[in-house]
Amino acid sequence: MSTLSHVDAGGQAAMVDVSGKPVTQRVAVATGMILMSRAAFEAVRDNAIAKGDVLAVARVAGIMAAKKTAELIPLCHPLPLSRVGIDFTLHPDDWVIEVTATAKTQGQTGVEMEALTAASVALLTVYDMAKAVDKAMRIEGVRLLAKTGGKSGDWTAPC
Repeated sequence: MSTLSHVDAGGQAAMVDVSGKPVTQRVAVATGMILMSRAAFEAVRDNAIAKGDVLAVARVAGIMAAKKTAELIPLCHPLPLSRVGIDFTLHPDDWVIEVTATAKTQGQTGVEMEALTAASVALLTVYDMAKAVDKAMRIEGVRLLAKTGGKSGDWTAPC
């Protein structure tokens, strides 16, 4: 069993020392989805939500969230992000909006938390903007899809 990297020898929470690690290209991709009523889906798709363009605002919110990850997650390192991309896929048969968040940096630690934070906040923003139409929306399946770079190497989620 592997040891936890955010716990020191005394069992206390600790920020990982990455000073000895080489700077490498790091990329992480995360996803998630929001399930909603047909009325909410169509209102978002047709840009008919009174608060404005839901997906445009959610895209900006996801990017901003990635940049603030170290302020939100206590033991995350602040990272100079070189790119954060937020893409939405609409699934009209299921009334689902899927988000894919990609974070990139040149650094000594990975950007998985930034990608996950971006996906989560983008979905929360969709919820916030469309909740007047459907308060029963569900955010599901937020997870890491892939990461590249670093000591642990590349990783892709099994289906």
